[in-house]
Amino acid sequence: MPPKAADKRRQGQGGPSGEKAGKAGKGKKRDEDDIPETGEDGSTGRAAVRSPDQLELTEAELKQEIIRTLTADNPHVPRDIIRFNFKERAYKLVDDMDHTAVHFTLNGYLIHKDSDEGRRQSIRSCAEAEETPAEEEKAPVEAAAEPTEEAETKDEEPTEEAEAEGEGEGEGERGGEGGGEGEQEAETAEAAEEEPPPQKPPERKLANQFNFIERGSTTYHYPLREKGLQTDPAPYETFSDNVNQWFIYDSYMEELERMEKAKEKEKAKPAAVKKEEQKTGRKLSVVELPHVDSLSMVAKAAKIAERMVNLNTYDDIAQDFKYFEDASDEYRGQKGTLLPLWKFQNEKTKKLAVTALSWNPKYKDLFAVGYGSYDFMKQGHGMLLLYTLKNPSFPEYSFSSESGVMCLDFHSDHPHLLVVGFYDGNVATYNLKRASPQPSYKSSAKSGKHTEPVWQVKWQKDDMDSNRNFFSVSSDGRIVSWTLVKNELVHMDVIKLSADETTMQGPEGLQLQTLGSGISFDFHKKIDYLFLVGTEEGKIYKCSKSYSNQFLDVFEAHHMAVDTVSWNPFHMKVFISCSSDWTVKIWDHTIKTPLFVYDLATAVGDVAWSPYSSTVFAAVTIDGQAHVFDLNINKLEPLCSQLVVTRKKNKTTHVQFNPADPVIIVGDERGLITCLKLSPNLRKKPKEKKGQEVKKGPEEEIAKLEKLLSLVRQPGKKEEQ
Repeated sequence: MPPKAADKRRQGQGGPSGEKAGKAGKGKKRDEDDIPETGEDGSTGRAAVRSPDQLELTEAELKQEIIRTLTADNPHVPRDIIRFNFKERAYKLVDDMDHTAVHFTLNGYLIHKDSDEGRRQSIRSCAEAEETPAEEEKAPVEAAAEPTEEAETKDEEPTEEAEAEGEGEGEGERGGEGGGEGEQEAETAEAAEEEPPPQKPPERKLANQFNFIERGSTTYHYPLREKGLQTDPAPYETFSDNVNQWFIYDSYMEELERMEKAKEKEKAKPAAVKKEEQKTGRKLSVVELPHVDSLSMVAKAAKIAERMVNLNTYDDIAQDFKYFEDASDEYRGQKGTLLPLWKFQNEKTKKLAVTALSWNPKYKDLFAVGYGSYDFMKQGHGMLLLYTLKNPSFPEYSFSSESGVMCLDFHSDHPHLLVVGFYDGNVATYNLKRASPQPSYKSSAKSGKHTEPVWQVKWQKDDMDSNRNFFSVSSDGRIVSWTLVKNELVHMDVIKLSADETTMQGPEGLQLQTLGSGISFDFHKKIDYLFLVGTEEGKIYKCSKSYSNQFLDVFEAHHMAVDTVSWNPFHMKVFISCSSDWTVKIWDHTIKTPLFVYDLATAVGDVAWSPYSSTVFAAVTIDGQAHVFDLNINKLEPLCSQLVVTRKKNKTTHVQFNPADPVIIVGDERGLITCLKLSPNLRKKPKEKKGQEVKKGPEEEIAKLEKLLSLVRQPGKKEEQ
């Protein structure tokens, strides 16, 4: 082959690849490897075309085996998906992600042959197959009759042709042969008409060879509906507590004691049952009501849950009560403030005034509130509620009365006993351990009740027979001692207050002495027989339980009714009084004149000593303000005068210090009790001197107050011990 023809052939074999290679190699020389090699016989081989970016590997690298492992994990699945875990209440990393990648899906319409639907369709198809052969049998009979007629016509035609040929060629042999053939064909046609050949029904093969049959389904697709619901998340509370060996030991011991008591009860019951069985000859069983304990347990659990919910609701107030200290007191000098905390109010007491307040001596968060009315024209029912700082929304105990509650007092040794005085002159005692809404003891006209409102009651120490007793003072001038004996109240008049130089003209010219009107009283903290009585005339009587006909001393204290009189909890000689004549006075019971007099420019409703300091006291006035004094810091003015009641025509009536925490409660005429926290300036402690320890205790408080009193006593006045 000439070389020119070989070049043309190479170009033709290269085709488009040769053209691409030619384009890629513009401006460059072809590689030696790309030049086609010619054989001995002059034939050329295929040219090896390489990509310009192909790697050049050695023989060893080409022979090296590379192993690739295929897994079912999807490399495109995200690995850092984080979702909120409601069980652990935290965001967690999602580990189990779906690695399935769907490329094609098709909803089939095949059902299994052995299923109920498959069997029903198989039976239906067999019945249809049996019906089709019967129709086909009738069709062949009609079809067989038609061919016989055609055969006769065909037979007749050849006979005529044969006759014509016989006439032309000879009528002898050909005519006889033609007649014989026609007779044979006629016989076969008749036989075919008489016996048609039987036809077998065609076998119906399944369209699917995998034991499935086809089914066309026409299912009604219901329209999609969307329904959404939005709810508030369920409230939850995180509760934590510290448990050590002592708590665990105490709880186990309490449980063991309870189990032992239960065993003793069980042992005692069968003995009585056996005796009854011997007498009657019948088997008796002790039936107990199990639901009583369960109800009490449910009530206790509900109360705890209610307190937890309220703790969440008033969490910010609880935090302020426990931890908040007003840092701005540093810039106020000696002044202080009252921080409002909780407010206690009930729907049933909105139209009643707060007439009495008293803290429980054992449970420092529990206090009792008496509701009534000071207006004699608007007298009605009364209420007695017990609140706790742990649940400001609802009272722990609730008692109603026919008459308004005027005063109340907790027993110091038995904190479950509460004595109450009413506007109608009755007194009653309530036992908080009992679930009954009725009082345990109540006076009556037969048992010597007061004829006018009872303004104050006080528990006293038990008598010689260990019977509990209390005192009451009323506007009828009687100071009565009540003793709880079995199921009744026994009364005894201690003192009858008489108004000096006031007589009434009686019938037939008789002169009748009028009785004084007692408003308040208080017993000495150390001397049991000594007590003070404040009257409506403005006098204060120093009385003794031993003398019923005369007073130890009389103080011309105020110009109007003495609303409150109270002994100092630390100093044995000092007491305080307040009146509607706008003044608060501090007295030494050995001196007839007051030591300190404070004019608050409006009627004073109540005054109370603080339990932590001998020089701190608080007073409330009818203009809605609360005043806090500390004689050790300022003997002339209050450290704090703050408006507590915001509504117009509302008056503050009572104030009480908490025995443990630096808070006070203030009641008003609308039935609202406000809890206020004292700022640091209102409860300052003595400053520590270098190298000296600050003395604490009642002796230090007595010395602090005595130092102040020595400055205001008359010079040369000898102190009576």
